[in-house]
Amino acid sequence: MAIPRVRLQLSTRLRQLRAKDGLTQEELAERAGLDARYYQRLESRKPTAIKIDTIDRLAKAFKITCSKLLEF
Repeated sequence: MAIPRVRLQLSTRLRQLRAKDGLTQEELAERAGLDARYYQRLESRKPTAIKIDTIDRLAKAFKITCSKLLEF
């Protein structure tokens, strides 16, 4: 089964924002209150599904709005 395009786009966006902030995956996961392994899967080439609450946590960790996080 193919991975939905939006998951791949979000995965790329997360990597870009994290790199811009100079954070490791573990640091970003901690900042967002997420398990590091779960966050690694979000950034992987086969990203897992994500809940809207998690998107909100990630946006807050990056200090941006959800709509800004989802700009891709």
